[in-house]
Amino acid sequence: MKLIIALFFLIFLLYSDNLNASIKNNIIKNFSETKNLSFKFKQNINEKTQEGNCVIEYPKKIFCEYNKSKKILVSDGKNLVIQNFNSNQYYIYPIEKTAFNLILDKNFLLNKIKSTKGDLVDNRYLRFKFIEGENQINIFFDLNSYNLIGWQNIDLYQNLVITYLFHLEKNIQIKKGQFKLPSPTNN
Repeated sequence: MKLIIALFFLIFLLYSDNLNASIKNNIIKNFSETKNLSFKFKQNINEKTQEGNCVIEYPKKIFCEYNKSKKILVSDGKNLVIQNFNSNQYYIYPIEKTAFNLILDKNFLLNKIKSTKGDLVDNRYLRFKFIEGENQINIFFDLNSYNLIGWQNIDLYQNLVITYLFHLEKNIQIKKGQFKLPSPTNN
């Protein structure tokens, strides 16, 4: 009887590993073919939720508009600007000082996904967790569509940031100048 149980357990493990490998391969293929993304997002920072729209173009470019706070976040691939029009605040950071340096680097993410075993979350998502320098990042993919559906990281101020993506569109036409950094005089 113990032999039968052990054999069943071994078959289950092999099947589970093959299934996860198949899902991982589909995620890699799907993500490899993604040149850009457009999506709506919900972001939670220290239990404060914000929503908006973003466009990502790989590598390292992003433009996000926050719905209620009149804030934008823009990266041209080298620098990241956060501009809040309500409070006339303007912050600029070299992108390599932020987690976006890794989150927006598709080739880096693909290499990490290939070399990391994903964890199943709620039987709906596959999470890839990795640490690079001072950054600990979790990247989440949907098990059905194989699309990127969010990330979790620590920001420059040591806040836990959870970002969930929805209404995702891939490989869209990008507006010319979409990732041009705003100047502080545009307040």
